[in-house]
Amino acid sequence: MSTSKGSAAKGGGGKKKEVKKETKLGMAYRKDDNFGEWYSEVVVNSEMIEYYDISGCYILRPWAMEIWELMKEFFDAEIKKLKLKPYYFPLFVTENVLQKEKDHIEGFAPEVAWVTKSGKSDLEAPIAIRPTSETVMYPYFSKWIRSHRDLPLRCNQWCNVVRWEFSNPTPFIRSREFLWQEGHTAFANKEEADEEVLQILELYRRIYEEFLAVPVSKGRKSEVEKFAGGLYTTSVEAFIPNTGRGIQGATSHCLGQNFAKMFDITFENEKGVREMVWQNSWAYTTRSIGVMVMTHGDDKGLVLPPKVAPIQVIVISVPYKDADTTAIKGACESTVYTLNQSGIRADQDTRENYSPGWKYSHWEMKGVPLRIEIGPKDLANKQVRIVRRDNGAKVDIPVTNLVEDVKVLLDEIQKNLFKTAQERRDACVQVVSSWDEFTTALNNKRLILAPWCDEEEVEKDVKARTKGELGAAKTLCTPFEQPELPEVLMSSQLKKVIDSSGHYFRVLMLQG
Repeated sequence: MSTSKGSAAKGGGGKKKEVKKETKLGMAYRKDDNFGEWYSEVVVNSEMIEYYDISGCYILRPWAMEIWELMKEFFDAEIKKLKLKPYYFPLFVTENVLQKEKDHIEGFAPEVAWVTKSGKSDLEAPIAIRPTSETVMYPYFSKWIRSHRDLPLRCNQWCNVVRWEFSNPTPFIRSREFLWQEGHTAFANKEEADEEVLQILELYRRIYEEFLAVPVSKGRKSEVEKFAGGLYTTSVEAFIPNTGRGIQGATSHCLGQNFAKMFDITFENEKGVREMVWQNSWAYTTRSIGVMVMTHGDDKGLVLPPKVAPIQVIVISVPYKDADTTAIKGACESTVYTLNQSGIRADQDTRENYSPGWKYSHWEMKGVPLRIEIGPKDLANKQVRIVRRDNGAKVDIPVTNLVEDVKVLLDEIQKNLFKTAQERRDACVQVVSSWDEFTTALNNKRLILAPWCDEEEVEKDVKARTKGELGAAKTLCTPFEQPELPEVLMSSQLKKVIDSSGHYFRVLMLQG
């Protein structure tokens, strides 16, 4: 992976002659030619992450953390409307508690990191670092829930988790430690639990589509792919056309009563009879940032949707020879102030040891949605020049219309990024009606829509039969939005499958 930082440039004391010594900006790899190296270069050069000396661990720099905080601000406000309360549970869990739910721990066992020493002394018993918090929280749910009056219990925490055992780490997408929110709730009946599963899933869809401008499919996971120990799992699934890979965006699980049985989480109902609670858990992670980068980034670097851009507008002065630099500087400051006062996140690049052209490339690399340039001509005409990051379009607008026009442009960029991503995703969807079509589509990096019997052994067989150097076919979900079943699919070779279910669900190639 490339770890060079094309955006880093050191300069001395702001002297004009040092402008000529600027570090060149630009991408060494093209997105369509070498996607993996391109992605690594983008997340470093845009100053989102820095590589750490432990494989699979990364430093999240302010540019990434501010994006995460903007999503957090939206999601936290929405779940508080659902009466979720903030909690924080410890990072550590004892071995006996972790292993209480057999299916659950078997699903996570290879990824669990263990603390075995304190200084040079061995611990009496190893302590696990949470891979998820069901087993951390639920002993206390059992303590706190006694009566139907204690329900529903709804808690959420923003924290980090550690999942250790894997190969080929990728910043944001696949890391040993990552940030997430995890909600855990308990209800008196399944109907309430089912309702919340879909409420949360819709919020996840909104995060991806309305904020990150990434199209996703909502649906239900297969029995093979569902959360270990849960009743059923729903998810939002994204797709990266460049790689032909699907990426699980977020999950909302109905855990049923399995964990309630294991941890003795019961309540006395209104008739005085003890019952087990119904539980849910749900989460989304910093993986969402990586999906956004992969979806919108281009050969100039990062491209940020305005709703999650830490800086939505960057203002750059363009002083030509003999220009009134003081007046131009004042106009830039006034522009930033006016935009900030209107709720737009704007800033000015005041560095004097870099040329305007270098600054253009720097902020393009960081993906800022709009660039405003102000030079002598703009000052004289009482206008500013605005340049869009998504398509490079330039427009001169009068200062009197500044706020209104900027808001319109930001809204247009947000919509255009989603529309473009959706069109690219949809162009990769292929409906298949035979095994030959299936394997051909898979090799062509398509997102496959196929009739399915939803049988575990068949799913495992498909994965085994398609395994190759690039991985194997893997189910994403049964989409909630089901298409009509074309008559062409009602062939004898598929009749048994269709009669069993009649449902489609998306299948795709995942690289191992």
